[in-house]
Amino acid sequence: MLASQSPRRRRLLEWLSLPFTITSVDTPEDLASPLASDPSALAASLAAEKAVAARDEGHGDGALVLCFDTIVVLNGEVLGKPADTADAWRMLRALSGRTHQVVTGVAAFAPRMDEPHTFAVTTDVAMCDLDDDAIDEWMAHGTYLGCAGAYNIEAQVAEVGPADCYQNVAGLPLCHVYAELVGDPALQAWLPGEPSSPVAACDAALQRRCALGPQVVSAVR
Repeated sequence: MLASQSPRRRRLLEWLSLPFTITSVDTPEDLASPLASDPSALAASLAAEKAVAARDEGHGDGALVLCFDTIVVLNGEVLGKPADTADAWRMLRALSGRTHQVVTGVAAFAPRMDEPHTFAVTTDVAMCDLDDDAIDEWMAHGTYLGCAGAYNIEAQVAEVGPADCYQNVAGLPLCHVYAELVGDPALQAWLPGEPSSPVAACDAALQRRCALGPQVVSAVR
């Protein structure tokens, strides 16, 4: 079960060729918690809170639940989703022309597990130089309030190198998820089939050859 309403995460998870259902949970995101000094731990903790909430609310009974949470980090400042349009402008102006990190926390919660299995993936992202016209053009799409850092990597306002995980910035580090599901017997036992490697599908979608994905996937073969 995918505990997310994100259409991007749904599309990406389909590349594993596993059947899944979708639900959503509403949990607060405390970006000012003591974990903010460790973005990977923070993102993993936020994803775990979603997984626990999904289980407590009765979602995914008998199924493996997957939850994700993505944050943006700029010079140590954690950026979540903007509170309003003015906050989105602040974030985009701060990110413009600078390299930052996108961290996605992953939580996999299988039946009979006492707590979710968690990990986090970090990707370096180079933001394009954004003048006011470029920001206006992006914000006209109307989706910025739902994006950590107020942007979506698919909007082509930022770039990721071939040695980093592009899909992690989209909110789901798919090769890493594949490796965890296949490599951990406690999770693999609850898979509804044999997952497909996502490398070929990702390369085809991005029209480039990823240097990281094959390494991640081959490590568990």
